[in-house]
Amino acid sequence: MCELYSKQDTLALRGKHIGPSCEIFFAADPIKIVRAQRQYMFDEKGEQYLDCINNVAHVGHCHPEVFKAALKQMELLNTNSRFLHDNIVEYAKRLSATLPEKLSVCYFTNSGSEANDLALRLARQFRDHQDVITLDHAYHGHLSSLIEISPYKFRKGKDVKKEFVHVAPTPDTYRGKYREDHSDPASAYADEVRKIIEEAHNNGRKIAAFIAESMQSCGGQIIPPAGYFQRVAEYVHRAGGVFIADEVQVGFGRVGKHFWSFQMHGEDFVPDIVTMGKPMGNGHPMACVVTTKEIAEAFNSAGVEYFNTYGGNPVSCAVGLAVLDIIENEDLQGNATRVGNYLIELLNKQKAKHTLIGDVRMKEKRVLLSVDGPHRNVLKIKPPMCFTEENAKVMVDQLDGILTAVEEAMQAETQSVISENTPCRTKMHKDAHVELLSDSTNDPTENPSRKRNGMCTNKHSLLSKRLKT
Repeated sequence: MCELYSKQDTLALRGKHIGPSCEIFFAADPIKIVRAQRQYMFDEKGEQYLDCINNVAHVGHCHPEVFKAALKQMELLNTNSRFLHDNIVEYAKRLSATLPEKLSVCYFTNSGSEANDLALRLARQFRDHQDVITLDHAYHGHLSSLIEISPYKFRKGKDVKKEFVHVAPTPDTYRGKYREDHSDPASAYADEVRKIIEEAHNNGRKIAAFIAESMQSCGGQIIPPAGYFQRVAEYVHRAGGVFIADEVQVGFGRVGKHFWSFQMHGEDFVPDIVTMGKPMGNGHPMACVVTTKEIAEAFNSAGVEYFNTYGGNPVSCAVGLAVLDIIENEDLQGNATRVGNYLIELLNKQKAKHTLIGDVRMKEKRVLLSVDGPHRNVLKIKPPMCFTEENAKVMVDQLDGILTAVEEAMQAETQSVISENTPCRTKMHKDAHVELLSDSTNDPTENPSRKRNGMCTNKHSLLSKRLKT
C-alpha cells in the first residue's frame, strides 16, 4: 500500500495539526485505513475489515458507477447552481418522486448539518415563530443552531438549554417513561408534547417546529410506537408549527420496506419538511431539504435569497443520480429487507444463549462495530447496503464469541468472590455486570425488574428489545 507516512508518524501529525476534539475510532489502537471496496475496508498492512459502521458509503465503498458518474461530469463542468443546468432539476425530480406528493420543493446543501439548519430557518419563517421541540438524547448536527436542539450534545458539555428549546421524552417503550405494558404509549408520549406546547403558550412563546429523526439513531436506535408521530403532528400543527423529519442517517431505503423511514409510520403521516444527507452521495458531500410549496413560498417572501455555493452543483447531482440508479438496479432496498430479516433471525438465536450485552467493539476480530445510546449499550449495525447474508453470519458469529468469553470471565470472577465471601453473592454479581456496562449511568426511571444482572427472572436483554424493533 502506498503511504505518505508510517502509522506512528500519521498519529503524531494528527496530534499536532488536527483538533483534539476530533475523535477517531478505536483511539487506544487506531486503524489506519488506506482503501475500501464495497463493504470491506483495508489497513496499511492489507488486513481486511468487515465494515458495519459506514452508513455513509450507502451503496458500497468506491462503487465504480458512482466514480464514473463523478469523473464524467467533472471532465465537463462543475459550477454553482445559479447557472441553468439539467442535473439539478433531474435530481430534484427523481428525489421528489420517492416522497409523498406534497413534498416537492428542494434546497440542496453539502451536509446533514446544513440541511437541518436550513430546515429550522424554513420553519421559523413560515409562521414567524421561534421555539423548537426536540426529543431527549437527539442529535441533529454540529452547527451552533443544532447543538442547541441536540440534548445528545448539549447535555454532555457546558452548554445549557436555551429558553426557546423544549425537550420531550424519547418515545422509548423499553427504557422510557411509558413502556410496553402501557395501554397506549403513543398517546402518552404525544401528550408530553402537548403539555410542552401548552406550557410554552402560557409563557407567551410560540412553537415553530417539532424535529425528530424518523428512527432515533444516536439516541439508541429508538422506533416510536405506532401513532406517535401522527398525534404529535396534530398538536404541532394546531400550534402553528411544522413537523421536521430528520432522515440524514436513516433514509434512502435503509429500512428495507420503505425508501424513507418516516413511511414506516403509515400513509396518514407526512412531515412538512424532510432533511437528508449522509448516504445521499455515497461519501460525496451532498444533502438536501425537501418541503412543501407553501413553506417554500413563505421562505421566499422574507426577501432574502438562499444561495449555497456548492449545494446542487452538477457533479454532486451526477453522483446523487448514480446512487439512486444503483439502489434501484441492484435492488439494495430489497437486499436490506432480506439481509435485515436474516440478521434478526441470527440475533434472535442469541437471546436465550447470552444473558448480557455490554460495550462491545469487534475491531480485533476484523469486524468494525460500535455502540451508542444514552447508556452506550446499544449496538449500532449500519453497514453499506451491499452487506450480504454471509457478512451477517460472520458478524454474529464474532459477536457470539465475544459475548461468550465475557460471560465466562464474569462467571469465573463471580465464583471466586462467592467462594471468598458467600454473604456478598448478590451484590458482587451485580457489580460485576455494571462494570461491563462501564459507559452506562444509572437511570432513575429504570424499572429494576427490566435490568439484567444475572439474578432477574426477565429473560429479555436490551439486545432482545432492539431486535424486535
